[in-house]
Amino acid sequence: MFENASILVTGGTGSFGHTFIPMLLARYSPKRVIIFSRDEMKQWEMAKKFDGDPRVRFFIGDVRDRERVYRALDGVDFVIHAAASKIVPTAEYNPFECVKTNVTGAMNVIDACIDKGVKKVVALSTDKASSPVNLYGATKLTSDKLFVAGNHYAGHRDTRFAVVRYGNVMGSRGSVIPFFMSIRDQGVLPITDDRMTRFMISLEQGVELVWHAFEDMEGGEVYVKKIPSMKVTDLARVVAPDARQQIVGIRPGEKLHEEMIGADDAYYTYEYPDHFKILPAINGWDRDANRIKDGTRVPEGFVYASDTNNEWMSENQLSAWIDANWEKIGAI
Repeated sequence: MFENASILVTGGTGSFGHTFIPMLLARYSPKRVIIFSRDEMKQWEMAKKFDGDPRVRFFIGDVRDRERVYRALDGVDFVIHAAASKIVPTAEYNPFECVKTNVTGAMNVIDACIDKGVKKVVALSTDKASSPVNLYGATKLTSDKLFVAGNHYAGHRDTRFAVVRYGNVMGSRGSVIPFFMSIRDQGVLPITDDRMTRFMISLEQGVELVWHAFEDMEGGEVYVKKIPSMKVTDLARVVAPDARQQIVGIRPGEKLHEEMIGADDAYYTYEYPDHFKILPAINGWDRDANRIKDGTRVPEGFVYASDTNNEWMSENQLSAWIDANWEKIGAI
């Protein structure tokens, strides 16, 4: 699909882009890969890793800037929309800014992709978009709905949109593993609640899910990968076995457990060997055989959450992952 194609990644200097671009270049032979983001320093640092590769281009811009998004999409075949305002407490205290990026930015990308004739678009989502309790989750749910409806909004145009949703990305910048590693020498790790659980997915698994979405999508699907859960107390014990765990309470907007599929989505959700797929409720697309393929509808009231998950990551598995990924934890 990506052979001799032009691919653009919004927010491409983030954790996803740092993993996606090398994997893309190693597996496929794209004509060009455009990293679209607003931070020139991050672009300058990232460019060093691809020095001399003419396929990799950098484009300064912000998804809030409609005209700049249009300019960036000239001749682009495929788009991965990874740009977002993501920090939960920051969004709680700066809600207008979060809305501008996550909602208005999504609208700009959708409009520009349709008008510029982009073939397929995959937007990255989050567990927090399912039954949201914080502003970040609410904006990402809105974004998800916009990208799903974009397939109807496109009218006679051929542009198609889909969404991928996953939980805590292991070792990504700002996530819990590098945070615990950065303070473990202090001898105390802050734990929100000793019941807290999180889904565990690697960046590489996230990239594979995006690729699957591009190959499988008809338009409007939300893809949710099956991944293991882990208690945060167990995670902390792996990172710092000798540190004391101190319960500090839930932060503004924080969830006790992650949820990626809520009970209200169960009616439209189908199960596959490695993932779930939430089909769009509009236009009867949830009954479309081309979207369902070989899926099996989940039971009524089904919920996919980190505390009731059937698959759990052991402390030995996490320890092995940390040993294998030591150098890049928290770096991207």
